[in-house]
Amino acid sequence: ESTSAYSGSVDGSLYAMKNQKGKLRMTMPMTLSFCYMALLWSREPITLSELLRFVVEGHIPYLNVFQHFPEKMQLCGLDLKIFCVESWPVYEEVYNKMLELAVFLDLPRFPDITDSCFLHPDMLCMKYLMEANLPDELHTWTCRVVKKVGIGNVDFLTLVPGNKSTRKVKYDVLAAAVIVVVLKLLFLLDDRYEWLLSDFAEERNKNNKEGGPYFEFKKWYKVIKQSLDVKQKKMDEERAKCLWRCDKPLFYSVKNKSKVLKKRQMVVNLQNQFGKLSGSAQRAEKPNPSSFQLSWSEENTDGCCFHGHSLKGVLQEKCGLLTAMNPDYWLCTVKLCNEKLCGHLAHYREVDFPQSYHFVLRLFSFLLRIQPSYIHDEVCMIEHKLFNKKLYKKLKYNTVLRK
Repeated sequence: ESTSAYSGSVDGSLYAMKNQKGKLRMTMPMTLSFCYMALLWSREPITLSELLRFVVEGHIPYLNVFQHFPEKMQLCGLDLKIFCVESWPVYEEVYNKMLELAVFLDLPRFPDITDSCFLHPDMLCMKYLMEANLPDELHTWTCRVVKKVGIGNVDFLTLVPGNKSTRKVKYDVLAAAVIVVVLKLLFLLDDRYEWLLSDFAEERNKNNKEGGPYFEFKKWYKVIKQSLDVKQKKMDEERAKCLWRCDKPLFYSVKNKSKVLKKRQMVVNLQNQFGKLSGSAQRAEKPNPSSFQLSWSEENTDGCCFHGHSLKGVLQEKCGLLTAMNPDYWLCTVKLCNEKLCGHLAHYREVDFPQSYHFVLRLFSFLLRIQPSYIHDEVCMIEHKLFNKKLYKKLKYNTVLRK
C-alpha cells in the first residue's frame, strides 16, 4: 500500500547503493553473464565473443531493452538506473561475473568439453581459419599444437567453479592464439621471413600452373587488410550513429511525465524534418545474425579465397614427418608475469613487436571484438607450454652465469 504505480520495484533502492563486497546484483552485464553461463552449461555452439557481438548488432535486446517490455511493466523510479545502459558490455567484465555467479550459485563441475564439442580448440580453430581466409592445411598444425601443449584435454577445458588451481579458459581467445602461434611457427612473422616466402611462392605460381597454388602471405595480407579496413570503418560508423536515447520516453515521476512526453515529441518532429531536408534514406533491414563476419568462397574468380592453397613452400619432410622449413622461432616474452598481481601474463605494446604479428592480432581482435592484449596473453601462455623445456634450460643457464 505504501508504493504507487510509479515507485518502481520493491528492491530498486538497493541498486542505487554502492555494491558491497561479496554481494551480486542482477545488472544488465550480469544478465549477459547469466546467459553465457547457461550457454556454457548446455554446451551450445556459441562463444562469449559472439554473444556480445549479437548484443552490439541489436540481435539480442540490451540497449534500451525496456522498449520491449509490455505496457503493464511500466519502467520508472529508480528502476531506470538499472535498465538504462550507457556503454556496451565488456568481454572481461562479463566473463569474470560469470565465474563469480557460478561460485555464488555453488554449481558443480560443468559438462565436459570434449573433442566433439564446438568449444574445443580443434573445432574453433577450424571456424576461425575459415573466417580468416587461411589455408585448410593449417588445421592439421593447429591440432598438433593443441595436442602437444595439452590444451585440448577435458580437465583443462571444463570449468570447475571455485577451483583456484586451474586456469579459467576463454575458448574463443584460446583458439585464436593457437592460430597465431602456428603462423609464427611457419612464417615467423618477423617482418622479413614471411615476405621472402611470399616472393618464392609468387615466382613458383607464375612459372608452374600445375597443382594447387602456393600460399602467398603478401597477397593474403593485402586481401585481408582491404576487407578489414572496410568492415572496421562500417562498424565505427554504426557505433557513431547509435542512438543511446530510446524512442519510448522515460520519466522518474508522474509530475514530469507531461514535460518528458512533450520534449520527446519535439525531438521526433525535428528528426523527421531534418531527415526530409537532407534526403537521408531509411535504414535497411537488419540482417540475420551470423557466426561469420567475413565470408570467402572458393568459387570466386578473383583469387581472393586462400582456403585451398598449399603450404608446400614453407614445409619440408624430415624423418617422414612434415616440419617447418624455418627452424627459428621468436618468443613474445621470456618470463611470464603474475596474472593475479599484474592483470596480464605479458605486456603488449604495438611498437615492441613486428607489424606482421600486430596485423594478425588485429585481425583476430576484430573478429572477437576484444583488445589484442588478451590474445597476446594466450599466445605467450601457449609458447611457454610449447617450449617449456628449452626455456627452463635457458633460464637455468642464465642463473648460473649471474652467480
